[in-house]
Amino acid sequence: MRPVPLLLSAALLACHPSKDPRKPDEVAAVLTGYSRGDGQSPSDDVVAALVQKHGEGQRARIERGLKQVGLLWRKEDGDAKALKAFAEEWFVPDPAGLDALLGRFEYVLEQVDGYFLDLGREMRSFSELEIGPQLPIDDVFAGLDLSAHASDDFFNSRLAFIALLNFPLPTLDEMLAQGRSWDRKEWAAVRLTRRFALRASGEALLARSKAQADAEAYIAGYNLWMHHVLAPGQRRIFPAGMRLLSHWNLRDQIKADYAEKDRALGLERQRLIRAVMERIVDQTIPKAVIDDPRVDWDPQSNAVTLSPAGEVETEKMKSQGKRAPSPSVSSEREPDTRYAVILADFHAARRTDQDSPLAPTEIDRRFDFDREIPEKRAEELLTSIVTSPLVPRVAALIQGRLGRPLEPHDVWYSGFLPRARHPEEELSALTRKRYPDALAYKKDIPRLLEGLGFAPERARFFDSRIVVDPARGSGHALQSARRGDDPHLRTRINPDGMDYKGYNIAVHEMGHNVEQICSLYLVDHTLLSGVPATAFTEALAFTFQNRDLELLGLEKPDAQSERMRVLNDFWATWEIAGVGLVDLGVWRYMYAHPQATPAELREATLRIARDLWDQRYAPVLGAKRSGLLAIYSHMVANFLYLPDYPIGHLVAFQLEQKLRGADFGAQFERAASFGRVTPDLWMEHATGSPLSAKPLLDATEAALRAQEAGSPATSSSR
Repeated sequence: MRPVPLLLSAALLACHPSKDPRKPDEVAAVLTGYSRGDGQSPSDDVVAALVQKHGEGQRARIERGLKQVGLLWRKEDGDAKALKAFAEEWFVPDPAGLDALLGRFEYVLEQVDGYFLDLGREMRSFSELEIGPQLPIDDVFAGLDLSAHASDDFFNSRLAFIALLNFPLPTLDEMLAQGRSWDRKEWAAVRLTRRFALRASGEALLARSKAQADAEAYIAGYNLWMHHVLAPGQRRIFPAGMRLLSHWNLRDQIKADYAEKDRALGLERQRLIRAVMERIVDQTIPKAVIDDPRVDWDPQSNAVTLSPAGEVETEKMKSQGKRAPSPSVSSEREPDTRYAVILADFHAARRTDQDSPLAPTEIDRRFDFDREIPEKRAEELLTSIVTSPLVPRVAALIQGRLGRPLEPHDVWYSGFLPRARHPEEELSALTRKRYPDALAYKKDIPRLLEGLGFAPERARFFDSRIVVDPARGSGHALQSARRGDDPHLRTRINPDGMDYKGYNIAVHEMGHNVEQICSLYLVDHTLLSGVPATAFTEALAFTFQNRDLELLGLEKPDAQSERMRVLNDFWATWEIAGVGLVDLGVWRYMYAHPQATPAELREATLRIARDLWDQRYAPVLGAKRSGLLAIYSHMVANFLYLPDYPIGHLVAFQLEQKLRGADFGAQFERAASFGRVTPDLWMEHATGSPLSAKPLLDATEAALRAQEAGSPATSSSR
């Protein structure tokens, strides 16, 4: 069992899985190949034959290549004689031959990845985009992954084994220790072999794809019509037509209400949304109130009543393409659907475990292969923020700015940002006028990029490769994987235009798109396309999003706003670091309890989230046993994704120190086009130092000293 920080619950300490869920003899069989009965592996014969053919100087390469092949060679791939014949035919001894082989793989894999991605994007388009009413068949198309058998095909054709035989497949420890000395071609070869380090079956990939599609469909439909969420006294305190997606829009509405001119109304709205979130997490939310504006709901009493006909947004409901069966006024709760979907994700991930001897759990795959940050180190990074002694000092500053004791929803306090001076309605009025549809945003991309600091010709270059789509969900950036294809920017646009939430998301996703273009078109080897991990593309996108008001012509940074940005970054990282730890804890629980029921997972998730809250969040925000840290929809629709966000905040902060001023665009391109190497190596190239929480902590300390010394900005959050 790996050590777990003391801040996590005792329940968590008992639920960390072993490294490999299979039986020891099953693992041994994979690692040693087919025993001949004399204690030797068939590969010994093959090594001897290849050394005799190619010389003693090739022994190390031969031994390593055969070991790598042996890890993933199965009985159906052939017996010892077949393995020997394969190795003798495909081992390439000379550098020129290896260069040619690497080049062929690089070209073909770019085409394969690119066209499969394009096909998947088109098959999901009716499910993901606001391009007309959905049909039942759309979710079936969305759940089909035509690339699911590609991995099987590469192994069955032995192409994967040819790569593993000829190029090194380093462990993460080797990459961290030796990667600085590798040249770009060596890194490209590493990316080739690590692609084939996991031999997931087509069945496993299809199961994962279906679980992902089902989860995304569940979340995409998890809207609440806020005009029908009643405050005490059966009062309506949200405007008609406000339809908020969980969790994104609910959280963002809490943030927006810090700028509400009527402070009492803003606070009441925030408290009401917090009550809604708690009901979602503990699954006491009535099923009838999910995405139905024909019923009213009082989250305090949990009562559901039929909404008066004059209050129902009938026309808006029709424009959303929603069907209208008779509304239910039952208070029957949602039957643990949230946790059943999470378990479906887990069981889909488990289908891959037996195919992954180098990373036999989803936790291992996410840290050792996707993030390439050891699990322990990632956890330590998050813990260093969650347990920082700076938290109560920042909390005291926020309390002074609000003029009241802090409450749980203040975990999303946004009053440090300039947007806190602008009510949501004011910002949305600007964005709706400027962006009535997706095309209007598309036309404005060159101006936006120039405003960020990209030269005009570079702004036009990026604009020419970005497609803007209206999303059914909250919005996202869908990359391209083949030069000649374009990444897609997807954001939610209401019938009356893009509100501020949609604009804020669009600016963030535009950052993803520009990174995606840099890391595909500008990288020197397409095998290195991308960035080290999801956290890094999130970080680069944050550098765009942080300047969204500046792009609207409302704010320009100065020394004081820079201090406020630092404090906001720290508070936001503190919030999301706890969320990331909860997500990790939930996956550890599922591996320790693979037969858990949805009800048992609900109780475990609440215990993990509440224990962490009580230890690290309640001391400054109050309200013991809050489950708010488990509200994020990523826990449902993604597979152990949330640790990427706090890591992304840390990366973004370091990048912000570098990507500023008139050369923002050039520095962004330089960072984003370095390709997928290890996180520390990428950060050293981009910023001059490895990934660390220290820059954020040091800057927060300095900002606090300035504010505590009596800066005028301590007096108000407006």
